[in-house]
Amino acid sequence: MSAGKTLDGQLALVTGASRGIGAAIAQSLAARGAHVVLTARSDTALEQVEDAIHAAGGSATIAPMDLSEPDAVARLAAAIRGRWDALDMLVINAAILPQLSAVQDIDPREFSRAMTVNVLATQTLLTAFHPMLKASKDGRVVGITSSVGADPRAYWGAYGATKGAFDVLLDCYAQENAKVSRIRTAIVDPGATRTTMRARAYPGEDPQTVKSPDTVGEAVARLLCEPFETGYRLRVNQA
Repeated sequence: MSAGKTLDGQLALVTGASRGIGAAIAQSLAARGAHVVLTARSDTALEQVEDAIHAAGGSATIAPMDLSEPDAVARLAAAIRGRWDALDMLVINAAILPQLSAVQDIDPREFSRAMTVNVLATQTLLTAFHPMLKASKDGRVVGITSSVGADPRAYWGAYGATKGAFDVLLDCYAQENAKVSRIRTAIVDPGATRTTMRARAYPGEDPQTVKSPDTVGEAVARLLCEPFETGYRLRVNQA
C-alpha cells in the first residue's frame, strides 16, 4: 500500500461508497490505514468494494442503507456507536441526480427524493454523528458538491438547488464548530469525473475525456491527511 499508513487507527464513514467517487474515496482512505465503513443502497456493490479493499490489505465494513428511508441514519449511527467511540472522518458523497429539465417541468417526486437524499440526509448525518466527531481528536467532515450549486445552469435547477442547500449546511456547520470543537469541515467539487451520474447527464460524451474517480479519491484522501482550515474548499482538476 504505497500511500503509507498515515490514517492508521482512524475510522471513516463514506456514504455512496458502492461505486464511482465514493468507492474511490473509500479505497484511498483504506490504503492509508483507515478502517472505512461503506454505505450505499446496493449490498452486492458494497461487497465488491469491500473485497477490493481487503485484497489490497485494507480494512472495511459494509452497512447497506437507503438514506431516503426514515430512521436509516439513526440505525446506522447506533450500530457504529456500538463498536467505536469516535468517528474521525465523515465523507458525505451520496447524491441523486433528478432528470434534467426546465424549472417549470421538474418532476416533483424526483425533486422531493433528491432533496431528501442530498439535503435532508446531510443534516441528519451531521446530527447523528456530531457527538462521535466531537469525541475524535481530529474530527473531519468532507462534503462532495457540484459546481451547479454555486453557479446555476439552465436545466440543472433541481440538482443545483439541492447542492446549493448542501453547501450552505456544510458552511454553517463549519462556522458553528470553528471555535467550540476540533471538527473541521471541507467542501470538495470533483469537477468533470467519469461516473454513472455524469454519463446520465452527458450521454454523448466520451468518458475517456474526463478524469477517473480515482483522481478524486486520492485528492480527498490527501486532504484528509492534511491540517486544512475548516471551511476549506477544493476543486479537483483534471489529472
